Amino acid sequence: MHFSPLFLAFLLGSVLVETSMEEKYSLPPEVLESNSGVYTRFMKNHKCYDLVPISSKLVVFDTSLQVKKAFFALVSNGVRAAPLWDSKMQSFVGMLTITDFINILHRYYKSSMVQIYELEEHKIETWRELYLQDSFKPLVSISPNASLFDAVSSLIQNRIHRLPVIAPDSGNTLYILTHKRILKFLKLFMGELEKPAFVTKTLKELAIGTYDNIALVHTNTPVYVALATFVQRRVSALPVVDESGRVVDIYSKFDVINLAAEKTYNNLDISVTKALKHRSHYFEGVLKCYPHETLETIINRLVEAEVHRLVVVDENNIVKGIVSLSDILQCLVLTAGGE
Repeated sequence: MHFSPLFLAFLLGSVLVETSMEEKYSLPPEVLESNSGVYTRFMKNHKCYDLVPISSKLVVFDTSLQVKKAFFALVSNGVRAAPLWDSKMQSFVGMLTITDFINILHRYYKSSMVQIYELEEHKIETWRELYLQDSFKPLVSISPNASLFDAVSSLIQNRIHRLPVIAPDSGNTLYILTHKRILKFLKLFMGELEKPAFVTKTLKELAIGTYDNIALVHTNTPVYVALATFVQRRVSALPVVDESGRVVDIYSKFDVINLAAEKTYNNLDISVTKALKHRSHYFEGVLKCYPHETLETIINRLVEAEVHRLVVVDENNIVKGIVSLSDILQCLVLTAGGE
């Protein structure tokens, strides 16, 4: 089995991601009933193979490829991550994601007057050796025959956003599972399942999400400061607030890839507001929710809008918290099922 140094186009669906892993929480006893584990049982009764599409696209990078070309390839193929193939080892060894791009920019950016040599010249294998050093970890993957419950558990416990589905017999990557794809699959069947009482409870009652020490940026925050916040706080999106603390935009890791698309990564002194004016995709505004809205409403909004998180605000649009796909799946599948 051999892959070209650039990339192979296989079959994969939408490669989409989410979220930061928050502290484990438990649902209040008063909201749990005998049918609280209905979604847990559903996930245990379905396999990862059930989510593998008949026809889709997957991009794979050889580790000998230049980092710069790899990120340009992510942009041109419209994907956010790619499995990494090591020709010497003849196996998949990891994933290249937008987080890597952010880490490279954060590590090597000095000023708009100095070109980022490492991004221009490094190969993926060189970057992995420098960045990971002694912290190499084996690629976290899953078999198509494993349950979706195992997939959710792996995503959350390993604090990862993408889980390659690898066929054990051939070693081929079939698909990349994400929180978003799993929740969308569950939502398709929710109407046929018995509705547990806790989904009619509010975010406040269930205490789902993060509400303390929220990572934020302001409209005039430089991009390089935002990148440092991504790295240090390990979050996937930063609400952009005005001088009154009202949310006016959101700067996500996905927005950072525009720097590669436009080849403007050598000037990170510009504000996030200016950087967001170059969004390549249509932006409908910040997706928000309120503490008094029900979990069922939140799930519908996340799935229909195809976003990875909602900003929790009060009646004055002041940021109060973040609720992510990871929070939702942890609640529905792990916590409610007593796992």
